[in-house]
Amino acid sequence: MESLNLEILLIKNLLTVSILLFLITGKAQAQFPEILIPKTAIIQYAGSIGYLSAGAGYPLFKNKRGNLDFNYGFVPAGKGGPLHIASIKFAYRPIEIKLKDWGRIYPLNPGAFLSYHFGKEFDLHWDKSQYEKGYYWWSSALRPHISVSNELKLNGKKLFRGSKINSLSIYSEFNTNELYMVSYLQNMGGLGLSDIFKLGFGVRLGF
Repeated sequence: MESLNLEILLIKNLLTVSILLFLITGKAQAQFPEILIPKTAIIQYAGSIGYLSAGAGYPLFKNKRGNLDFNYGFVPAGKGGPLHIASIKFAYRPIEIKLKDWGRIYPLNPGAFLSYHFGKEFDLHWDKSQYEKGYYWWSSALRPHISVSNELKLNGKKLFRGSKINSLSIYSEFNTNELYMVSYLQNMGGLGLSDIFKLGFGVRLGF
């Protein structure tokens, strides 16, 4: 019951953060340079960046097919935490399928991201007084990932008439990191692809 209450509280907090991002962005347009103002608010479930995470994003390139997102995620104690995770994510949408004037599908979006775990049990480098140089080649705090996602993007002007929401996107994302991939290559008989790829689901509001 305590774990459930913590999860409900976490969901409420992340929703509050997303709403605040939306409101702040609208008010900030007259105060900050346009390039600094986030254009999207994101909530994601799972996917290696937290049990739940929230963040803000920026479109990239003239065609706005690229995304640069900044997320904060949390894993409660009942799900293996507590863990606090920050991430910076990039993805590109090379293929676009238009659904008349009410939406678009992006079926295969390659990407990459970095995640950082906060806490005294995590560090960028292993303690040299305890381990020889190169004994552990990976960092316990920083994880580079590769990803592939798909996205359904709906026209916000038709869904939310009179609001500042331009789009509503629903997406899923598979990802893996360098430690998982090396472990898989070294132990292909004992690990399957389902062991090294993680799946996340998210919602993105564009404004």
